[in-house]
Amino acid sequence: MKVIIAEKPSLARNIVGAIGQMKQQQGYYINDEYIVTYVFGHLFTLADIEDYPGYENETGKWSMKNIPCYPDTFKFNLKKDATKKVDTGVEKQYNIIKGLINREDVDNIINAGDADREGEVIVRLIIQHALEDNSKLKTRLWLPDQTPETIQEALKDLKEDKEYDNLAKEGFARTYIDWLYGVNLTRYATLKTGTLLRVGRVIVPIVKAIYDRDMAIRNFVPEIYYGITSNEVTNGEPVELNSKEKFDKNEQKRALELCKKYNEADAIVTDKKTKKDTMSPPKLFSLTKLQNYLGKKYKMSMEKSLALTQGLYEKGFLTYPRTNSEYLAVAEKDKVEKILKNISDLGYPVKFVDKKTIFDDSKIESHSALTPTYKIPKPENLTEDEKIVYQTVFKRFVAVFCANDCVVQKTEIKIMVGDYEEFNLKGMMILEPGWTKFEEPNSKDKILPNLEKGDKVNHDFKPKEKETTPPKHYTIETLNNYLKNPFKDDKKRLEEEQTGEEGDDTEDYKAIFEGLELGTEATRTGIIDNARKSKYIELKKDVYTILPDGEYLIESLINMGISMDKYKTSELGKALKQVYHDEITVDDSVKLAEDEITEVFNKKDETPFFGDVVGKCPYCGKDMKYTKYSYACEDYKECKFNINFYICKKHIDKEIFDELLNNKKTKLIDGFISKQGKEFSAYLVLKDKKVNFEFK
Repeated sequence: MKVIIAEKPSLARNIVGAIGQMKQQQGYYINDEYIVTYVFGHLFTLADIEDYPGYENETGKWSMKNIPCYPDTFKFNLKKDATKKVDTGVEKQYNIIKGLINREDVDNIINAGDADREGEVIVRLIIQHALEDNSKLKTRLWLPDQTPETIQEALKDLKEDKEYDNLAKEGFARTYIDWLYGVNLTRYATLKTGTLLRVGRVIVPIVKAIYDRDMAIRNFVPEIYYGITSNEVTNGEPVELNSKEKFDKNEQKRALELCKKYNEADAIVTDKKTKKDTMSPPKLFSLTKLQNYLGKKYKMSMEKSLALTQGLYEKGFLTYPRTNSEYLAVAEKDKVEKILKNISDLGYPVKFVDKKTIFDDSKIESHSALTPTYKIPKPENLTEDEKIVYQTVFKRFVAVFCANDCVVQKTEIKIMVGDYEEFNLKGMMILEPGWTKFEEPNSKDKILPNLEKGDKVNHDFKPKEKETTPPKHYTIETLNNYLKNPFKDDKKRLEEEQTGEEGDDTEDYKAIFEGLELGTEATRTGIIDNARKSKYIELKKDVYTILPDGEYLIESLINMGISMDKYKTSELGKALKQVYHDEITVDDSVKLAEDEITEVFNKKDETPFFGDVVGKCPYCGKDMKYTKYSYACEDYKECKFNINFYICKKHIDKEIFDELLNNKKTKLIDGFISKQGKEFSAYLVLKDKKVNFEFK
């Protein structure tokens, strides 16, 4: 007998449907060859600090006495409910699985976790804890989709679980490292501030990215400059010429002088090129790119789009959703041809196309791009939101394999103004729509004026006052693109954001395969959603902004000297990939995390703990205490005296506070920021319970 352990009941039902003729029992299905049982995601979680010998804490409250905690061996417990008792449903299903895999007639235990590192770990943990005879064969059911045909084929091609050992090692390493960061630094930061701060390896750099962008917008001071432009009519059509020359706000005279030179010179069309070309369709979807598209077009949150995509996968209509690739494997060509046959039968103009921009094994880590399966749903069987997601993936697939080319006419006109500057005008017109019937092109059509080589162009250049603009808030699309490759050149990223067109993606895939991305396709959505639920960030339509609690989180960590930026997170991401490639051990990667955490605890942090007495109130003589936002008199309601931690963006640390409290005046302090965004220096002076500035 073979026991299949599915990660979810829905997957178990799909496997049972593919096998056929199975009887349902309490917690499993059975026939003469297979037993199919299931879990509900994670049955096991890592033990709490207090469960480890030497780290017990009878008070039940968090304490500095038992952190940092570095277990010699990580322990797992069955999942607990809200009362911190083992969940009865979890325990019941675990005992059913334990009884099944230890039956004498069972000789093969099949891991049918989701086809990723998390699914690998979920089922392995159950087998490790429940299996009494470890000599039994253990195999893996790897499913790129959940159609009956794929399940039947996969059951004939089971691999021994040892072929997935490195995937499991990476999964366990990730689990251990995230636990170490979460429990140690969350407790440390919470005890320091008196406020629950969720400090995680990935959540912090994500929140910090949004914080940094919003601070740049908030502190942005626009600057006036001059450009020179002309927009005169030639041959009955306006011709817009925008010079590359720019002038500071105090250089208007120079701008006028250049306009005079340009206007005295002739503007002649020196070249015109027109050619027909084919425009390639966009690439297939990875999960990130699908979420970007749905967020931008339908204002759909990442959490919602993932849930809908996952649901369509579980119904067998889409392939595995948590993929970071926009390419298909070479070995999938036959499968693609079958899907195209079904789509063609519905009347869509598709044909098989074998191109490197579609099939490329070098850009696939574990899973291929998101595509429809051969199983095409009837519209009436989908909800309105499911239709949106399915049709988005379906139409992209049709566009990529469209039988008709998109033919365009590209035009480039060069205009020379005297010997001063050459202007290039580029435009495109769609002649034959081809795949654009199913997918909107990124390129915006721009119709150029009817000019020919040798034409004289009317022009009248004038200075135009312009204003620098602040960076834009992160959207679902731009945040996702940043997290996918946080080290991409800012100029290149800005160009892609402005044009909507991506260039060579080799750099992005290199970053993914090296582990440089912040979060993964499998985890990123959940982590961002946790940041929203923690009220660190807000999502309105498709725009992210920082919230006060998010500002407090980041600024508190900065004050405590806890640096969890993209650099450190990516270093650990690289280590996890090294575990996957068998270049280092799980213990090696855990040691890197422990060293980073130890550095925080060993750092001389002068920041007091929440509630610490930091001095005497100079006005009422009672204790001054370290609170959430300020150094405050313990009798603040009556006394009304406190000193905020931040004054004009400058952190008032304990040293500055002591000097102000004891001397009523500080030495000259640099780094204050005015409302206009300008940095200044000043003395702080305490008078009549207020802190004032004094200048040289």
